[in-house]
Amino acid sequence: MVYYFKARPECGDFTIYMGLDKHENEDLIKYGLPEDIWFHVDKLSSAHVYLRLQRGQTMEGISAELLEDCAQLVKANSIQGNKLNNLDVVYTPWSNLRKTPSMDVGQVGFHNAKLVRTVRVEKRINEIVNRLNKTKVERTPDLKAEREVYNAAERAERKTQTRDKKRREEMERLEKEKQAEIRSYKGLMVAQKMTSNKDVASKGKSLQELEEDFM
Repeated sequence: MVYYFKARPECGDFTIYMGLDKHENEDLIKYGLPEDIWFHVDKLSSAHVYLRLQRGQTMEGISAELLEDCAQLVKANSIQGNKLNNLDVVYTPWSNLRKTPSMDVGQVGFHNAKLVRTVRVEKRINEIVNRLNKTKVERTPDLKAEREVYNAAERAERKTQTRDKKRREEMERLEKEKQAEIRSYKGLMVAQKMTSNKDVASKGKSLQELEEDFM
């Protein structure tokens, strides 16, 4: 079971989601997407909350309001953290999560600590938590299948980009050859001694005489 929430409308169309329990979190860790940002209460047990960004967005681009929604949801879903004030919530890109066979179920580490950010939550704001809970939808998604669809779309996009790049390179090559041919032709025209009426006159022959010589 995965719970899906909608962030406040003024932030844009953003989905926030979390697993039912630590076992569900294992699949979320395994089949997350590059656009996902992971949230967790620092040093305490809590739900694993994910924010799905739009394509091209980065963690640094998360607005303060959107960040607050995610942090409040994490705090509200921590048995210990929900009762405490002034706690920290950590967040990082899904791709920075590190999972090893020796770790407990639901436990994760980080590949790069420098990619981990912290936001301080002074207290629970019921208005925010209640608003988010009103948007809550329960689903049982096939996370593996969703990831495979995503990967297939990524491969198709890369293939299209590669094909377009090759087409542009071929057009540029042909244009260069065309321009080189034009320059070569112009150079030939300049270098060649072309016979003109003036040249004929300077040699003392008339056009008629020149034509007779040719015949």
